Amino acid sequence: MALPPSMLQTICFLYAALLLLSSSSADPIRQQYVVYMGSSSSSANGGEFAPESAYLQMLSSVTESDDGGEMGLVRRYQHAFRGFSAMLTEDQASALSGQEGVISVFPDPILKLHTTRSWDFLESMSGLSNLMSSSNSSSSSSTSGHHISGVPSPRRDVIIGVIDTGIWPESPSFNDEGIGEIPSRWKGICMEGSDFRKSNCNRKLIGARYYGTERTYNDNKTHSSKPKGSPRDTVGHGTHTASIAAGSPVANASYYGLARGTAKGGAPSARIAVYKACSEDGCSGSTLLKAIDDAIADGVDFISISIGMSSTFQADFLEDPIAIGAFHAQEKGVTVVCSAGNEGPQLNTVVNSAPWIFTAAASNIDRDFQSTLVLGDGRTFKGSTINFSNLRRSRTYPLVFGAGAASNFTPISESSNCYPGSLDRNKVAGKIVVCVASDFSISRRIRKMVVEDARGRGMILVNPEDTGVPFDSGTFPFIEVGGRYGTSILKYMNKTKNPKGTILAAVDVPGYRPAPSVAYFSSRGPGPLTENILKPDVMAPGVSILAAFPPKNVTGTVPAGEKPSWYALKSGTSMACPHVTGAAAFVKSVHPKWSPSMIKSALMTTATVFNNLGKPVMNNSRQSASPHEAGAGEINPIKALNPGLVFHTTTLDYLRFLCYYGLSNKDIKSLSPRTNFTCPSNSTNNDRLMSNLNYPSISIAVLSRRRIGRAATATQTITRTATNVGHVNSTYIAMVHAPSGLRVEVLPRKLVFTERVGRLTFRVVFNGTKAPRGYNYGSLTWRDGRRHLVRLVFAVNVE
Repeated sequence: MALPPSMLQTICFLYAALLLLSSSSADPIRQQYVVYMGSSSSSANGGEFAPESAYLQMLSSVTESDDGGEMGLVRRYQHAFRGFSAMLTEDQASALSGQEGVISVFPDPILKLHTTRSWDFLESMSGLSNLMSSSNSSSSSSTSGHHISGVPSPRRDVIIGVIDTGIWPESPSFNDEGIGEIPSRWKGICMEGSDFRKSNCNRKLIGARYYGTERTYNDNKTHSSKPKGSPRDTVGHGTHTASIAAGSPVANASYYGLARGTAKGGAPSARIAVYKACSEDGCSGSTLLKAIDDAIADGVDFISISIGMSSTFQADFLEDPIAIGAFHAQEKGVTVVCSAGNEGPQLNTVVNSAPWIFTAAASNIDRDFQSTLVLGDGRTFKGSTINFSNLRRSRTYPLVFGAGAASNFTPISESSNCYPGSLDRNKVAGKIVVCVASDFSISRRIRKMVVEDARGRGMILVNPEDTGVPFDSGTFPFIEVGGRYGTSILKYMNKTKNPKGTILAAVDVPGYRPAPSVAYFSSRGPGPLTENILKPDVMAPGVSILAAFPPKNVTGTVPAGEKPSWYALKSGTSMACPHVTGAAAFVKSVHPKWSPSMIKSALMTTATVFNNLGKPVMNNSRQSASPHEAGAGEINPIKALNPGLVFHTTTLDYLRFLCYYGLSNKDIKSLSPRTNFTCPSNSTNNDRLMSNLNYPSISIAVLSRRRIGRAATATQTITRTATNVGHVNSTYIAMVHAPSGLRVEVLPRKLVFTERVGRLTFRVVFNGTKAPRGYNYGSLTWRDGRRHLVRLVFAVNVE
């Protein structure tokens, strides 16, 4: 029976009114916010951290009286910096942001993970093969016969904090054989969990923390049940990165026979402390801040963070948990190394770009993994891949193009790309499917799963973009080929009545050239927050890196007859980051009194800019890589031990930088315990002054080409101060390598250091009147005529 129109209108009106009432009476939505209040030793708090009661009082001031126990602290920061995180409404967060002593209040962001032979490769590029590992060996006698002139013996108590997904402590990479007692300055703990005991820690793995949700409520009582979980790594990311940075040497390590050799970290004698702040889904910003705060208090020398925000949603420096934590870490003498991100090859995608962070891009090494496709006519094609195919040359299988195996009503554009749901099982079962990668929104893993789910026997991916990054397909037969090979394969299929082929298991390809090259996925500069600091800083191995991994028995990943591997091959700037951390720890072990900025400078100004063909480092397009892709170049840990000159950046320099960036004098005073600091006059939002930060590279966001009459206005002068850490009496001469049209003058062109003069300032004048528009790249190198080449790369944007 149909209702009359008038009744229908009445019902609709009542329904709408109910919706309105329910929405207006609903509780405001709460989410977790971080409340950042600056340095723990700032004058705003009398040099002491705030007690819980002070934070609870702040919360009470912005909440209704009936909120009661629902309002509580989630985390409290008390060691290197002050603040807390809490569940708040948007209005409550806004009210808190206006309170005295509060620098910033921002929603708790979720950051993402940026996911052997690599160290041997770095050593070979330095021309001093095996010296680095020898001088870092856990054996006390290993350095005999390997003395570096003018360099003291390495220290063996450097501590690396790894903030990640935890650790698999039973891995051979974390054994403590031959390592001395735990440093007495260590203040950390080894937390127990359901599957982790204190005995899992040792003289190598000296600390392990994990984080759950612990709240202190408005009744001033702490209801902090023990966090659930443990420091154990079930993802693998943290185990992998920790072993790259400081894993003990393990002979005959491999990934089911691939990449066989000695797996070791960059600083094998260094100690490791892990802070499990992440899961496979990502990392809470408030938890990351807590982990950084704990690591500083525990006594680490380095913090390695292979994590970052999306470049699309990058927060300002005072709303980025990593930037906040890293600022206070460097203030305490702790170097923070971070990954640049995996959003390349697009420009302006680099993350973790604060100048006090050491930012790592990724490169390949001189090893590849290739599989062979054998067609029915006997021709063979090699493609980059990691697979453990059980197919043999003696038997071939039908080939089918994805477009020819489309399910009903599926566009050819989708089936040719092997979209989810695009393939007909009846047309695919038992065959090797050819897919094209013209749509980059579908990952290789998804395409492989689509073919596998359709009961395909294997997959050939035709990718016009030569990524140079092998995909690990486990036991499923998979091969990736470029556009030229792909065209030949498709022509064979079109001309042959019953096209067939087979895919063989992958093998090592040693001596791969050219290497290093910038990895396809590695995020590029310039930095979205400011183009006046050149980022990334350096690049390091990040493609198919063999390192420790939890032995997982996952279907389709373990070859028949094999036990789960203790090692895995992974790619990402996540892998580059711990390479830089390990190299920096190696430098610190030799120069324990060097500051974080001095260590960064040493690795940047001595970086390698040539590949193993003797030509300039290239990007994935086989073009010369720019500093926005490779930073200062590939790290060279051996040369960094004796850089000659360094560019020391102090906390005061960073505070001035933040003045130029536009922060208020009030906020900057709260950042640091320097009570008498005041921003220079006319410094706010001054791009030109930002470029004068005493950084070991130079970047100018805008250099004008305009003229007024005959007088050129297209000039900018940059100043730098060099500190001599080499021979006491040294003379350095400047050499400039600049693109045509860009005039670069160094004043003075000679720096003379003596016993009394250890620091000298110079100016670099850039004139872009005749330079081409856009970014111009080059370098300034100081040379002492002995062995030192101190190289500063520059990027100048001419408009």
